[in-house]
Amino acid sequence: MTKSELQRLIAIIVEEMAAAEARPQSRCSCHVVATDCCPDRLKTVLDAGATRLGVHAAGGAPAGVASMIDHTLLKPDATQREIEELCREAAQFGFATVCVNPTWVALAARRLAGTTVGVCSVVGFPLGATTADVKGYETRRAIFDGAREIDMVISVGALKSGDLRGVERDIEAVTGPCRDCGVLSKVIIEAALLSDDEKVTACTVAKAAGADYVKTSTGFGPGGATAADVALMRRVVGSDIGVKAAGGVRDLDSLKAMVAAGATRVGASAGVKIVQQARGEVPSAGTATYYSSARLIRRRIARTSSPRTSRKA
Repeated sequence: MTKSELQRLIAIIVEEMAAAEARPQSRCSCHVVATDCCPDRLKTVLDAGATRLGVHAAGGAPAGVASMIDHTLLKPDATQREIEELCREAAQFGFATVCVNPTWVALAARRLAGTTVGVCSVVGFPLGATTADVKGYETRRAIFDGAREIDMVISVGALKSGDLRGVERDIEAVTGPCRDCGVLSKVIIEAALLSDDEKVTACTVAKAAGADYVKTSTGFGPGGATAADVALMRRVVGSDIGVKAAGGVRDLDSLKAMVAAGATRVGASAGVKIVQQARGEVPSAGTATYYSSARLIRRRIARTSSPRTSRKA
């Protein structure tokens, strides 16, 4: 796809989004739910032979809250004991995956063998500023070690420079190996660094490059997931691919807000707390440790990158 073709595609999507916003959402008269979600309508589709449906239905978290959470531990000083505990919790509560740095993938895969929990790893994390061939190698190695889902960070600088073909090649270096191996790919756009137009562009390119999900944030940038960003991303990609909200989803209310906005997966290190809240239980202590570490890391990055503290080479 050429740069002009991508720009034209983006323009069409923006026009369709604006038109959709102007249309009131219709509700069926039989069940008083959104027309697309009417049970009678869905039954006719199933009777016609459909085996899977893609529907964007707002209204809160599903009953199986744990099954849409990537139980996450990406802090740089994570220990083997902490990774093993992460895996134990994931198996106990039935999370979708554990999301860990590449160095821990093989261990996590061994610990979770025989369970329903997958292993997710990150590529080009957290800055996205490595080359496409390196991201491709990281992807293949993580898959070799046992990863079944890959969350990659786009080249934010290339996007902001207008090098859309370069961004697409960067993403394809990850989605290609994933597709060949039957592994899910998620593209992190680091929304807090982008304008709304850039978010639209990033999601459009990610979808064109074959991503299975677009994802809001690394959790190490200047901001995390917002319902507004999730809603925008969902409108851009439609129901064809997933949207993952990550960064700052610390409780059940936050998760519900993301799902209502269109998220189909949530990355959270507070997954145990969220599930306990969904069950009406009192959350156990220690669920905020990772977020405290992540906030500290972000503050340190901000201080070292500010003009006041930067040093000349």
